[in-house]
Amino acid sequence: MRCGFGLVFAVALAACTLPTEAEVEAPEAVEIAALDAPSPPPEARRADEFDTTTEEQRKAALDPAENGVLIGRAVLTLGDPGRAGFWVESELVSQASEGRIELEDGGKSIEVALLPTSGSGRISLAALRLLEVPLTAIVEVDVFENQ
Repeated sequence: MRCGFGLVFAVALAACTLPTEAEVEAPEAVEIAALDAPSPPPEARRADEFDTTTEEQRKAALDPAENGVLIGRAVLTLGDPGRAGFWVESELVSQASEGRIELEDGGKSIEVALLPTSGSGRISLAALRLLEVPLTAIVEVDVFENQ
């Protein structure tokens, strides 16, 4: 009996076919100015060596667009210091876009790239420095997506 069941199972399994691969379009590449900074050099060891943004980029980030829509509040910690630019990874967005973040106390506001993630939110080293927040801080920000 055991052999018969195995034979029936094998024949049934053989009759199964795998679905053909469906064509999946790659998401459109989004060019975001807040990410336009060179990668830090391999020998970088200090925060100022990892922050490769220019003075012009910092000034531009400190003058964010005010046409954004509040999409929520995020709790963020320092992300990968090897990823250059002004960015925030958050579950609040499902695709890369431009936006701004504002400290919960209504203080500083900066322009950032909003990147999707699962799990805890992260913020770039350059963005933390621009907000004048300690790199070891857990920062709470309001997140606005540009329209």
